Amino acid sequence: MKRKVYILLAIIAVIIIAFFSARYYAYNAGKRDIQSEDTAFTITAKTITDEFTNNTVASNKKYLEKPVAVSGTVTSVNGTEVIIDNSVNCNFSKPDASVKSGQNVVIKGRVIGFDDLLGEVKLDQCNLNK
Repeated sequence: MKRKVYILLAIIAVIIIAFFSARYYAYNAGKRDIQSEDTAFTITAKTITDEFTNNTVASNKKYLEKPVAVSGTVTSVNGTEVIIDNSVNCNFSKPDASVKSGQNVVIKGRVIGFDDLLGEVKLDQCNLNK
């Protein structure tokens, strides 16, 4: 009887370890370093927004999950969120104090989608190109 209990406890322990290992891998191992990758496209905020507005499906195939450098004028800065030309929403990993409203910038980030309700292209893992 004791042997069956030990075997059952060992199986449960292996399952728990496998679960947490898979969870750790899913959350931590798949992250890309966008800043070290070559920029796939260098484009203005107006141009990329117009492309997504006119044909979202084609634009998703072209830009989604790719590193892009977007140029334009900063219209809003709110912590880690920077909005360029009221149409491109850039999420930084940490706030960048050098980014100010009204400043012309080039920001590199990964395209994660288009919000057709707000008419905004969404970028994450953004950094200011200097």
